[in-house]
Amino acid sequence: MNRLLVSGVLAALAACAPKQEATKEPTAQATPPAAAATAEEPVNVPAGAYTIDPSHTSILFRVDHLGFSNYTARFKNATAQLQFDPNDLAASSVTVTVDAKSLETDYPDPKVLDFNAELLGEGWLDAARYPEITFRSVSVEPTGARTMRINGELSLHGVTRPMVLDAKFNGGYRGHPMDPNARIGFSATGVLKRSEFGVSYGIPAPGTKLGVSDEVEVIVETEFSGPPLAATTEGG
Repeated sequence: MNRLLVSGVLAALAACAPKQEATKEPTAQATPPAAAATAEEPVNVPAGAYTIDPSHTSILFRVDHLGFSNYTARFKNATAQLQFDPNDLAASSVTVTVDAKSLETDYPDPKVLDFNAELLGEGWLDAARYPEITFRSVSVEPTGARTMRINGELSLHGVTRPMVLDAKFNGGYRGHPMDPNARIGFSATGVLKRSEFGVSYGIPAPGTKLGVSDEVEVIVETEFSGPPLAATTEGG
């Protein structure tokens, strides 16, 4: 009887003991996509003069409104002259001219309030007197394989002051059967103080946010078209 009891206890203990799993070979790490490995490699696009593509360009600005939202508007029309060398970013330069009257807000209903006209008026951009906003690069400082700091001069509301844009070269191609020209794209951001350009209406009193911020954030997304493929393939 005792032997049967002991045997039963041993069997129960054996059943409750954790089972040892067979040793598994370590799982091989998945190879990262080729695109991730080459994200910062230079792109084979030609150096030279590039022209802005208006249909793939967005120029936005944001201001803090009462601390409740970042009010966003845009300019629809701009021209630009770009000299670009992907292998020597510091040798690149750009000049941008924005049509101030192309301002577009999200509330341009003249039957209720023509907000476009209000911002183009004397209290803000005064576009009748200052129809153009221009940015001209003075120097370009590479900050990475595809990033750069563009030191320039911004002319706004009749005043010219220094402004810095932090830009990224997003890539490009030399051309393909549907597009014989080289194409490149950029993203850029910057901040200015509108009071430094004589646009001070509605700036909040110190210590409050009851108004429209002095600081204006600028956001640019753009593409440029460059030299034709036939012109870039000669000589390799």
